[in-house]
Amino acid sequence: MARRTGELAGHEPRAVQKALALLEAVAQLGSGATAKDVAAHAGIPQATAYRLLNLLTADGYLVRISDLSGFALGRRTRQLAGADTPDPVDQHTIVEGLRSQVRFGVYLASFTGGAVRLVDKDPDHELSGEGTITAHPHASAIGKILLAAHPELVQQQLRRVTSRTITDISMLNAELETIRHTGSAREVDEIRIGRSSVAVPVHDSRHGVVGCLAAIGKTGRLAVGDPELTDLLHACAQRLGAGVSA
Repeated sequence: MARRTGELAGHEPRAVQKALALLEAVAQLGSGATAKDVAAHAGIPQATAYRLLNLLTADGYLVRISDLSGFALGRRTRQLAGADTPDPVDQHTIVEGLRSQVRFGVYLASFTGGAVRLVDKDPDHELSGEGTITAHPHASAIGKILLAAHPELVQQQLRRVTSRTITDISMLNAELETIRHTGSAREVDEIRIGRSSVAVPVHDSRHGVVGCLAAIGKTGRLAVGDPELTDLLHACAQRLGAGVSA
């Protein structure tokens, strides 16, 4: 029997269910979730998820941010939810604007789930040791921003990544208190000899720390005490946080 116009084929309801699961995953993971993360969260094979994510983006239910790797809920999804909110902040465009003003690598990190995840990496500055940043947050400026906001994540045994890494708990706690007071974190040769970094937090609408923005460069060229660089990072982080809901 021929299928009537407008009637769903047997496989189409499942496709609709998967598309809704992907939208729910993006909503739960937050803006900047990668296609791989969304697929894993929804329990859908990557090939199927990628195809559906492209369709949802083309129809306006999702939007791409953080270059082509991240997603956020689009206007049509927010309209279905009855949310009268502005379009998501185009994180990548804002970060690229900062990159055009500084000569160091600029990276945007998310702290979703209490872990560091780089959601916008500088394509012009190769970053080695990304896994170490994630595994040993006490050794990097990015990780210190996370630990300053969530001191319960500080491990009692701190690994010495380099000879400059802080491994004394009392010294680390004192530095985290300084970070909370000044609003910026520093790193000099602590995760990699010859590399320094400055990082500032990105806040949501309730002033919760949801990520950070960091400049990373060679020790001696990147001055961690440069107030102009820190001010540029703070200004950019404020713009990014303006589009992050609690």
